[in-house]
Amino acid sequence: MNPSPSPDRSGESPHQPTAADKKRWRQYLADEQAEAATYRYLAERREGEERDILLALAEAEGRHEEHWRSLLGDDAGRPLRPSLRNRMLGLLARRFGSVFVLALAQRAEGRSPYSQDPNATSAMAADEQIHEEVVRGLATRGRTRLSGNFRAAVFGANDGLVSNLALIMGIGATGVSSTFILISGLAGLLSGALSMGAGEYVSVRSQRELLDASRPTQITLSAAKSLDIDANELVLVYRARGMSKEAAEHRAAERMGLFSCDCDPSFSLNPEADDAGEARDQHESVGTGLGAAASSFCFFASGAVIPVLPYLFGLTGLTAVVLSCVLVGLALLMTGAVVGLLSGASPLKRALRQLAIGFGAAAATYLLGMFFGTTAL
Repeated sequence: MNPSPSPDRSGESPHQPTAADKKRWRQYLADEQAEAATYRYLAERREGEERDILLALAEAEGRHEEHWRSLLGDDAGRPLRPSLRNRMLGLLARRFGSVFVLALAQRAEGRSPYSQDPNATSAMAADEQIHEEVVRGLATRGRTRLSGNFRAAVFGANDGLVSNLALIMGIGATGVSSTFILISGLAGLLSGALSMGAGEYVSVRSQRELLDASRPTQITLSAAKSLDIDANELVLVYRARGMSKEAAEHRAAERMGLFSCDCDPSFSLNPEADDAGEARDQHESVGTGLGAAASSFCFFASGAVIPVLPYLFGLTGLTAVVLSCVLVGLALLMTGAVVGLLSGASPLKRALRQLAIGFGAAAATYLLGMFFGTTAL
């Protein structure tokens, strides 16, 4: 079976595939197989609707695989190795199956070459664009589940890295001893971690209390029977909650026992269940006060200890400063890349941005330390 003449989506007559065409198609074939396997690995760690969606994506990648296989014919041979990106995705999906893998898959789908390749059908190019949106939706669910305490963890670690490096650089520039720098760094670690933990606890508790204060009470259930029907103030309650006048009147009549039928289901929803579910979702996205405080404390401390490590191990002078900057730089790159992955943006750009901001703050405090150290002399 020889390879089929390559189709041209522009409608021009087909031509015999070149060696370069066959090599490119074989690479596409390998990548489609790897992507389908990744979605199947992810599906193994999901259940219900998410599992069905991931298996459907794997099936769609299988259709693309058959397209390239039919073009190659006998020249399909042994599959090539998938691209490094797809191999990494498969490895991560097998080991973790987390939102990070979905975020990477989202970026991979967005970089599909099919829209520029004349041998890929228009339907395949459209599929890849839709796949990006499907994976984006799945990744968004995971990001929502991580949003509360994860936010405190990421920003706590970043604040610890930047603030303590800036503190050490600023104090070190004044010419004080390494012992004083170490003590200052440890003091900055403890004070900053306690401040971050307390602030996060107050912030989250306050937000949850505001959400609780905004939830409607169920006083309408007990007070409805005693209300004056002719001056039905219960209607005002429901209008204040956002209902139209007609919907509010119908809902008030239900509460007062005037309707026994389910005349219009859109007016007869169960607000108690809806309110509870909505409040639960809101609280989950905010996080818990103690959880956010603990995450913020621990991650601030874990970030703040990194600039101090060289001094803890007895290094002094320029060696300690350089090593501290290198360690913090690597940590900033990692936290920036993680945020980039979760947001579906370029990990490299976010990592470099994080590095520039962190080192910018440290450089500013170092210059201030030099200035105050000189004027003090």
